[in-house]
Amino acid sequence: MPLKWLLYWQTNVGTTVNTQVLADVIQCVESINTVKGSRWKNTLNYYRANTKDQSTANQAEFPRDLMGITLQEQPNKYYFIIHSQRIVVEADTMIPLIMEKLQSYRSRVSINFEGFQYQFGDFQLRVGKMVPLSQDSLKGIVMEMEYLPISSLDKSRRIMEEFLDMWQEIILRRSLPGRFMHIEASFAEYGLPDHYTSHHTVVQYAAMMNHLLSSGRN
Repeated sequence: MPLKWLLYWQTNVGTTVNTQVLADVIQCVESINTVKGSRWKNTLNYYRANTKDQSTANQAEFPRDLMGITLQEQPNKYYFIIHSQRIVVEADTMIPLIMEKLQSYRSRVSINFEGFQYQFGDFQLRVGKMVPLSQDSLKGIVMEMEYLPISSLDKSRRIMEEFLDMWQEIILRRSLPGRFMHIEASFAEYGLPDHYTSHHTVVQYAAMMNHLLSSGRN
């Protein structure tokens, strides 16, 4: 599948992310003659193991925390990332309902990433907001930057870096209060190959969220 980089909006010191900044970012995307497509949405959930009435020995056999995510490009699959074991697990979309019925894990936080898709030559951009499911407040801005002709991480690096530099110049000219940042995910730790897959996307979302949590930005 095509390779993508996940970017997040980092605000300048003393500023905050808001709907006006989101509107300005979208205007930047549309100003370079992109072709606007359909809506997109990914949903991320943090799960905590329901350890009530379970022995300590049993608790040690399964992860206490999971991150689950649905991806727009894989509507029939549900993905889990298990940080402690450095693995990504693929499941059916019914698995959250099964977990709920079995009361094995409970969802603690749900976050939607949603917006519109744009085509720009060989690139596809998905730009949108990060919003907790139970709230209306904007928590962040994200962009999936996808290069359609190549699926090799190594071969695409230079062109992805150049395209990101172009974006930073556009944003700088518009004097927006921030910039898009790319977190280098540790794909090798999860045993992922150079050929890009949906598992790479899951690891990128996990890396981004871990960074945001550790920096206190969300």
